Amino acid sequence: MTPKNLTMAERIQQARHLIQQARELPIPEELGRLDIYYIARIRQLTQQAKDLVKFIPYTPSATPEIKKEVENILKDADAAARELLHGARSD
Repeated sequence: MTPKNLTMAERIQQARHLIQQARELPIPEELGRLDIYYIARIRQLTQQAKDLVKFIPYTPSATPEIKKEVENILKDADAAARELLHGARSD
């Protein structure tokens, strides 16, 4: 299914899955968080998550609840990238 064919719910679900994939990506042993491929993969996954949902709030059928969910996903994607690339946990 292409991104244009996904429903809002599917986009939100897929974005959450991409953020989870980024969080589960193992930190390379040799260079750790400085590994260029690790950095690129984290950025790619979190950006894909944001790209999937960024236009949802502008659609006429987006409810306030869906808009809030999208806002949370965008914040979560940014937080995940920060935590994973800089090692700062907000737990």
